[in-house]
Amino acid sequence: MEATSNCCRIVSESLTGEREIDERTFASIAILTERLSRLKGLGGLFADIGFSTDVKRLKSRADAVLVS
Repeated sequence: MEATSNCCRIVSESLTGEREIDERTFASIAILTERLSRLKGLGGLFADIGFSTDVKRLKSRADAVLVS
């Protein structure tokens, strides 16, 4: 639970400019993406949970870095 909270804090601070967007930001997004995928796999109310537009935009930056 603490690791998830830390990942959320890192991503949030990166989005607000409180910290720079770096490898830890992208690693946190990867962790949260994997956890979200598992949560959605449970179905029910969890099926419609997703990231905000800002996080999706940041995630696409992380995906572009991985492809390069």
